Order: sequence, then C-alpha cells, then structure tokens
Amino acid sequence: MKPTFKPSRAPWSTQPSLKEMTREVGIDFDRFIDGLVANRSDTELAAEFNVDPQIIYRLRDHFERYGIHSIMGQD
Repeated sequence: MKPTFKPSRAPWSTQPSLKEMTREVGIDFDRFIDGLVANRSDTELAAEFNVDPQIIYRLRDHFERYGIHSIMGQD
C-alpha cells in the first residue's frame, strides 16, 4: 500500500492581519468590521472611508479568505 502524502501544517502564515491592512490604508478597523457586520456594500464603505471601492473589495476578500488575524512567524 502506497503511503499517503500529508503536507506540513505550520501554525503560521505570511498573511498580514486585517487590522494591519486597514491601518496601512487609513481605515478605522472597528468601523470597517461594523460595516461588514451591517452587510454594507463596498461602494458604501468606500464612500464612508473616502477610498477607492477596490480597496474595500480587497479588504473584504482578505477577511473572507483569512479572517481577522493571521499568525506571522517563521521556522
């Protein structure tokens, strides 16, 4: 019987946290999360934070893929 390959599951990633990402673009993290909870559109949030809707799209996508926090580190 051929052994099954199991990839390593390191407890860290190189993804920045959503909090870091919002800070980098000048968006208040707590207000951004409140907007997501309220199911506001990218356009609405972009107008509130005075940023391009594409920024909100990318932040929302990061949240949906990775959550709020990512653990950063290395071996």
